[in-house]
Amino acid sequence: MRSRLLMAVRSILLGWAALFAITRFIVRPLLHWTGSLLGASWLPTAELGLSCAGLAATGWIIGRWNPLDAIRLALLFSVMLAVWDFGLVPDANVRWLFRLTIDVFGSARYIESLITAWSTHALLFGSLIAGARLTRPRQNEPISLAR
Repeated sequence: MRSRLLMAVRSILLGWAALFAITRFIVRPLLHWTGSLLGASWLPTAELGLSCAGLAATGWIIGRWNPLDAIRLALLFSVMLAVWDFGLVPDANVRWLFRLTIDVFGSARYIESLITAWSTHALLFGSLIAGARLTRPRQNEPISLAR
């Protein structure tokens, strides 16, 4: 039990270290370099794509160090990221998402922004879980008798 807990803590800490390294040394320099090539209109799309790739890599690292609990640890990491994002993934601001959801009840003009925000968050956190899913052991494939 204790070794399993230590493995989980190690995976989460490695996930935070990986997310920090990926965003600081890969995502931000790439975004800065490609920003002038893409233009201002494509910059948010490029940032979202690079953030999704960074989160998928982080999920893979979390799952690689603990493949038996990869999905659970990725879900725990996503909850931690929702509470403390440290500015690493600026699009993953869950508190703002809940505030926007409440604002929709006051005015219908926020509906389009709400749909965009929910879609963005689904992509970001889905990328994290998909990265962790890539490290799970594969099930035995059925043997086909047809040639």
